[in-house]
Amino acid sequence: MNMKRRSFVLRSALLLLACTLQVSAWAASLQQIKQRGQLIVGVSYVIPPHVAGAKYRTADGFADTVAEDLAQRLGVKLLTVKATPQNRQQLLAQGKVDLLLLNLTRADADTLGSNVRLLPTRYQARAKLIMRSDTDIKRLAQLRGRSICVAQGGAYAGSVAASYGALEKTYEAPADVLLALRTGVCDAAVQDDAVLNGMLDFPEWKKFSASLPLNGSLATLSFALRSADTELGAYLQQLSKTWDSNGYWAGMQKKWISNVAFEVYLDQNVPDCH
Repeated sequence: MNMKRRSFVLRSALLLLACTLQVSAWAASLQQIKQRGQLIVGVSYVIPPHVAGAKYRTADGFADTVAEDLAQRLGVKLLTVKATPQNRQQLLAQGKVDLLLLNLTRADADTLGSNVRLLPTRYQARAKLIMRSDTDIKRLAQLRGRSICVAQGGAYAGSVAASYGALEKTYEAPADVLLALRTGVCDAAVQDDAVLNGMLDFPEWKKFSASLPLNGSLATLSFALRSADTELGAYLQQLSKTWDSNGYWAGMQKKWISNVAFEVYLDQNVPDCH
């Protein structure tokens, strides 16, 4: 073998070894997570720490609740990191997070790359727009220039304004969004249909049951992790089966609906607008 050939083979072998060691170092085994004492999860919105004296508010979506449940099962603390469409692949590839927990459409999932394993949960939702039953908004085109409330950091912030020319008003939490709708601050509100449909079953929400179908794709709350993290993947897969069999998701949705409805009730100091 000539010197050039030998040098090329040696460089290739060293590069392969380096890549192998790097992937091994980045692989998030359950033992590594427990030794670290922290589970790092990439989410679309990092909820600010609760301020003493502030009203408690149920968060938008279920990513934080699920991540917290997972951390408790592992006996470690939870750290959430903001994951965007622009940085989520990098967060995983560079080992800056152990996993992602995001609401993903089919198109979103296709952008994560071949080295990412997806484990969808049972929670699926589309955007649902609700209004007073006596609203004069009868077509999507009539949303232009009208006020629509959305939750800060939620999946729908920015989407209604971009798609329909509506004027978005952003609030910290779903309860504040729905309170603004009830008191006439907003013409409409947008939230997951999976929870709003249950909310509208309450008698006090009957006169806010007007709706228009939005042009949105179905999104699934999904775990995304590196394909190399086989141990973590197996654990999540087994945990998902347990959750699916014990009514975890139905219970989560029921609790969310009840809590948010109660938060709105407590804060509604003025009657529903007429």
